Amino acid sequence: MSTTNDFRTAAGLRRWPTAEDLDAPDSSALPPGPGLFEIADQDGWGHLTNVRKIAGRRRTRHAPGSVLIGAGGWLLAVLGGGLLFVSFAGQFAYLLAARHQVAPSMVAALMFDAGMIIFSLLALGLARAGKSARTQRALILACAFGSAAMNYAAADVASPRSVVAYVAPPLFLAVVVDQVIAVIRRHVLGDDEISPWAPLGRFLLSLIRLTGLVTLYSLRLLLDPKGTIPGLRRMVLNAAPLPAAQERPAVETSDAEPPELTGASKKARLAWWYERDGDYGNRAAVAAVARRLAPKVDLSEGTARAYLGQILAERAKAGETS
Repeated sequence: MSTTNDFRTAAGLRRWPTAEDLDAPDSSALPPGPGLFEIADQDGWGHLTNVRKIAGRRRTRHAPGSVLIGAGGWLLAVLGGGLLFVSFAGQFAYLLAARHQVAPSMVAALMFDAGMIIFSLLALGLARAGKSARTQRALILACAFGSAAMNYAAADVASPRSVVAYVAPPLFLAVVVDQVIAVIRRHVLGDDEISPWAPLGRFLLSLIRLTGLVTLYSLRLLLDPKGTIPGLRRMVLNAAPLPAAQERPAVETSDAEPPELTGASKKARLAWWYERDGDYGNRAAVAAVARRLAPKVDLSEGTARAYLGQILAERAKAGETS
């Protein structure tokens, strides 16, 4: 009697395929859509089955927040279209008044705005692919500043309201685009790429601090010029120190005379010591050298000074002769 309840195998017949045999090893290999499809079992037999029924289209599970980010991207497109139209109108008015040519003015007015659109699409594509977009984000910022500069030229510079009305649209659009790209990068990669606005912010902060220091020291200079000027001088000297003077290489000296000087005259011994002295050849330092070297050769300071004078005269005469 069979203990496995597999009576077909016990009778010598090929067994029926089980549910495990009918399951496809890779669910991603199953064709999408409803209906029957063929799979192969372990023995290579093909079977039509609908055990794993697929009804309707395949659904993809989105990461949390993907729908909201996608909606933000579409809203960015709508906002960008409106702000770019406003920016184009201001630039076109300025260029038309300067060039008096309609077609060239339209092309030039679209220059920075079209560049911003192109770099925004490139940066968004790279962000969706999980790649760096620092260059494109910096170029978006550059196009925004170029568009803002042209709008500033079209505005009434004497009116702050007019300047803000003309300059704000391209700058605000650049901020929104950069934030959308940054959010997509965090959502896809989970990292924070440095925004091109960060170096600009640090530069502006440093500029504000420098302006404050200049203003503060200017007021101090007006209130206390005698105390401020020496302090500023010390500050400048400490901030810009001069390089150290090049030291003269020391002449190697020894405390003992060589064997060749054994039995030599005191003048010869003095000449040997003098050649190894740091002030060799310096007439102004003869007295000091004589004071240092006289004890080494058992001479008085005056005699050593006279010998050194003779040595210098012989040296000068030898130089003239040569």
